[in-house]
Amino acid sequence: MSNIGSYEERLQGFDWSIAERELGYRAGDVINIGYHCSDRICDLGHGGKLALLWEDHQGREKSFTFDDLRVLSNTIAAFLVRLGVQPGERVCLFMDRVPELYIGFLGVLKMGGIVQPLFSAFREDSLATRLKDAATSVVITQRKHLPVVRRTREQLSSVRQIVVVDSEGAQLKAGEVALDLEGEPRVEAFEVFPSTAETPSVLHYTSGTTGQPKGAQHVHYSLIAQYLTTKWVLDLQSDDIYWCNADPGWVTGTSYGIIGPWANGATQAVLDAGFSAPRWYAFLQKYRVTVWYSAPTAIRLLMREGTELVRNYDLSALRHLASVGEPLNAEAVLWSKEAFGRPFHDTYWQTETGCIVVTNVPGLPIKPGSMGKPFPGITAAVVDLKTSEPLDTPGSVGLIGIKPPWPSLIRGYWNNPTGYANKFKNGWYLTGDRASKDGDGYFWFVGRDDDVINTGGHLVGPFEIESALLEHPAVAESAAVATPDPTNMEVVKAFVALKAGHDGNEDLELEIMNFIRKRLSPLAMPQKIEFVASLPKTRSGKIMRRVLRAQEFGEPVGDISTMMDD
Repeated sequence: MSNIGSYEERLQGFDWSIAERELGYRAGDVINIGYHCSDRICDLGHGGKLALLWEDHQGREKSFTFDDLRVLSNTIAAFLVRLGVQPGERVCLFMDRVPELYIGFLGVLKMGGIVQPLFSAFREDSLATRLKDAATSVVITQRKHLPVVRRTREQLSSVRQIVVVDSEGAQLKAGEVALDLEGEPRVEAFEVFPSTAETPSVLHYTSGTTGQPKGAQHVHYSLIAQYLTTKWVLDLQSDDIYWCNADPGWVTGTSYGIIGPWANGATQAVLDAGFSAPRWYAFLQKYRVTVWYSAPTAIRLLMREGTELVRNYDLSALRHLASVGEPLNAEAVLWSKEAFGRPFHDTYWQTETGCIVVTNVPGLPIKPGSMGKPFPGITAAVVDLKTSEPLDTPGSVGLIGIKPPWPSLIRGYWNNPTGYANKFKNGWYLTGDRASKDGDGYFWFVGRDDDVINTGGHLVGPFEIESALLEHPAVAESAAVATPDPTNMEVVKAFVALKAGHDGNEDLELEIMNFIRKRLSPLAMPQKIEFVASLPKTRSGKIMRRVLRAQEFGEPVGDISTMMDD
């Protein structure tokens, strides 16, 4: 039996107070995410339960109980207080997926700081842009990233301290201090900062398309939505082993890679290593992972390896699969049923929403390729592109709008109130994503508002084109973008990465064209296919179509600091 039970019954009279009661929170109370993810679980008598099973690319392993989380996050919180860090100051976590990143996240929140997680692959310019905008006071990092942080610090006046969690062998300079979490005296008792619902908690930077990255400001009350969506959508239960692939530099890696699972008292496994299908399958097998939250890009890479590889591993423990980051192609849903015996459930949300807002919950019939339905407590609609009025006709394409408030909606963009205000119109938060809704209330993704192709006055979304391409047995990944055309203003061009064993040539291009001609309207048909080794992606796995489009039009590509390095 799933945690959510009947979706239709949950919709009736839903109120977020369900989560408040389960978390022991009442309006006006202290609510601190750090406490709720560690101390509270211990207070319930589960301190001895495993919280974190960690492994790195070299095969080194560590494990931590919830009592370890409690004490070690206390230790980091007390360490920061001794450094002079004040509540409300920004503390950046600039680390690989090491235990100190996860435990430090809780520690910063416990002492009242605003935690600023950033991808450890950032270089100086990308790091400096975000630290400068946030006026960050402290950076917690590793020895391997120290040169980048040092060069960045030379450009900034706000960073007072650099904390190095593995400083052995490093020559620390002025303003740098070592933190050996295992050697530091353990702090059994720490007075957690009395944060309330609207106290700032996490500052996540989103990649901008043309301007500077925006700092999305979350608050401690976001816990309410993250806790309940984890419980009902990811269906975490007491004996589960949970794996979320996301790096905490990405909002999924914090909302559902730290806060949601630990607030539910779940055991989670973390692999600090890059993508490798055999390594991932071995990890799933070794830790008997039961619930897996991944991304469409990763699923497509696994598809590229085929189903035979899966048969070499015992993945029988898996009982629930979910996906996030980009729309999940129907082909990927069908493939996962073949490979793992169960489908991936698509979930839709954004950094700004803070929690899953449209989704395929357990028990709700999956329509492959659909985003699913709104989570109980979320009012979502497809709204007119000009008026922002809801569109009632099934199949009509518009923007996805979400009706405020809900607990985890960000409270603003750091130093950018105008940018935040522009996200709202006619009483809706506008996501910037286009979709349609069918007669059963299921949402169907069309594309980012700025990804939609205007060919001869007709609007074409990239998702249906890419999904059709993925059905061809030679295609591993695809991206459809606009390219200039003197007659139609824009036409469709497809970029295709092939599976191993296939060569990109004119014969294959013609074969693929003939294959998708039966699946797409003439307007949506690509006029050209370009074969590429790989597609530009963010570090969270999203295909950066705007980079390809900018290349086609000879335009600036904008902010590419979050682009994955090949």
